[in-house]
Amino acid sequence: MSDPAPASLVHPDPLPRGAEGLRQIAFFPVLVLQGLWVKWRTPRMQEPKGAREGVLGQGPDLRMLIVGDSSAAGVGVATQSQALSGRLAYGLEPYARLEWQLVARCGDTTPMALSRVRSAQPRRADVAVIALGVNDILRGTTISQWTKDTMRLVDHLLQTVGVGHVYVSGLPAVSQFPCLRGPLRWTLGHQAARYDRALRALVAGQSDATLIPADMHLGPDVMAQDGFHPGPKVYATWADMIVARIRADRNL
Repeated sequence: MSDPAPASLVHPDPLPRGAEGLRQIAFFPVLVLQGLWVKWRTPRMQEPKGAREGVLGQGPDLRMLIVGDSSAAGVGVATQSQALSGRLAYGLEPYARLEWQLVARCGDTTPMALSRVRSAQPRRADVAVIALGVNDILRGTTISQWTKDTMRLVDHLLQTVGVGHVYVSGLPAVSQFPCLRGPLRWTLGHQAARYDRALRALVAGQSDATLIPADMHLGPDVMAQDGFHPGPKVYATWADMIVARIRADRNL
């Protein structure tokens, strides 16, 4: 994720049709103004401090790569130990000798994440976790282009980095983000749901990739103070779901 609600967020797939398209066009000026207002009033949060790679635990070797945007980078909490990477390491440590590496940056879209992975040249990994998509929505990327970008990233991880299996996080329920209101909440929430359906269909046909649904409560009681990024409880729940699937798949 990135800073919420840049002006480009009001551009979903081009030339919307039907009643839904008419509603989007009618709301266009309101969405622009509301998006700028949300961006102005929302506090800017930094990526948390802490290690972005490490080795811990005992048991069978497991190498893990985490790729993504601000949610993968841990924006919303104070340290990486509270973030997705730290919670994944905490969950897997009792069952494996885990070697993990984080390649993520606040504001990254899927193509930007792919470029960052190429530049980082991470070590070969048994599993990779991807957390991307919200910034692509905010920048107005079409669903068809985003799914192509996602497959390019997945293919690069599998074929070039040598990842054994990719776990792709589904899109969060953006309509629950506390910082969003009115038409903006409806528009972004609806678009995120469409992205998520497309992602599920895309990953369903892959034998070496698994989708982890982002079925989590995202209310003000668990989100970060900006109302846009995960808080500690969200990161813990999210990591628990990924850990459970990795353990089941690898008999840990």
